[in-house]
Amino acid sequence: MIGVSTAQGVEGTYRLWAPFYDKVFGNVFDTARRAAVTACAAVGGQVLEVGVGTGLSLPLYPNTCRVTGVDLSAEMLEVARKRVESERLSFVEDLRIMDVQALQFPDNTFDVVTAQYVVNTVPDPESALSEFIRVLRPGGELVVINRIGAETGARLAVERLMLPITERLGWRSEFPWRRFVAWSEQAGNVELAERTPVPPFGHFALIRYIKTGDLGVVRESFHNASANTA
Repeated sequence: MIGVSTAQGVEGTYRLWAPFYDKVFGNVFDTARRAAVTACAAVGGQVLEVGVGTGLSLPLYPNTCRVTGVDLSAEMLEVARKRVESERLSFVEDLRIMDVQALQFPDNTFDVVTAQYVVNTVPDPESALSEFIRVLRPGGELVVINRIGAETGARLAVERLMLPITERLGWRSEFPWRRFVAWSEQAGNVELAERTPVPPFGHFALIRYIKTGDLGVVRESFHNASANTA
């Protein structure tokens, strides 16, 4: 599979990003980050933010949400903890080191799961998406902000050319919509509720899925299907 090859590789990359992540990405992604939090707040209840990083989005949540954040990077989480303390974000209930591809929560735990700029950074995006749905209660929402790669044309060529560079920085430049479609069709228990372009450059999207049933064996069946078509 194309992408960051191991969880250790991801953790190492974001350990390097931790000291200056906010300065580089804070303003650039602020509009989309606010859109994601607004979508989460519309549902309310127990919110899981996977890949919470330095906690840039945490001050944006209302008190009607009870937020848990997880991230693979201890250095990123340390910045997030300082933010929670300094801004007195009492609605943030927990921040934990955790691999988002293997969430240590029971099935059907959260009302909302949000993944902001996460899906195209992990080694196995489809497994991560299935984990997000597993811990989401039926009727709950998965709120994703992600870059949508080109399917054809000059932008696709550029994305493929840039792939070795962007992978070293910690994400994929090439991640087309058809991968979301294939995953959701295989899962069978999610319904697309929204796909809206968001800044910067219109290459990103706010994506909302509603969980319609129990995950069951989606993760296993997806990989079996992938192996059969390889």
